[in-house]
Amino acid sequence: MQPTPSQTIGPFYWGTIVKVYRADLAPPGVAGERLSVALVLHDAEGAIVPDGLFEIWQANSHGRYNHPEDRRNLPLDAGFEGYGRASTFTDGCSTFDTVKPGRVPWPAGGMQAPHINVSIFARGLLNRVATRLYFDGDPANAEDPVLKMVDPARRSTLIARKDAKGAWRLPIHLGGPNETVFFDV
Repeated sequence: MQPTPSQTIGPFYWGTIVKVYRADLAPPGVAGERLSVALVLHDAEGAIVPDGLFEIWQANSHGRYNHPEDRRNLPLDAGFEGYGRASTFTDGCSTFDTVKPGRVPWPAGGMQAPHINVSIFARGLLNRVATRLYFDGDPANAEDPVLKMVDPARRSTLIARKDAKGAWRLPIHLGGPNETVFFDV
């Protein structure tokens, strides 16, 4: 079989992907600090992207992923899958209700700071781009192995800050002078 080139999302984007909306990750009974995460998508010129899509993946508050390969002896919460999907609105924002993730191990040793993995799909992107959201002021950020690999001048593009409503807000820029740090996946 010959590989085929990537192409932008469509023509079934709105009819299939968006219908699988999962913006509330933490139903009642899920352990942990409840929080709201607001991701705001900008293009390379800084303009809002009103028709993008975010997917998030995270560990639960105990630091365990709801995935068969995570076999660590840590609690799993019924009803918490750790996965969410939401499209942006006219303000470029997607909001997720979840819990603060616990720390997870780094394959080479040590522990990662609490973080949320973020994938972005948008017009003009041939493939998804991936980044992370870290929480401003978390003391574990200083020892996170992924943050240590990022140029200190660009780390702030991965750090969410609380807004006036108490939500953790992270602007994501697809390019330009404020471009977010993206990772190969």
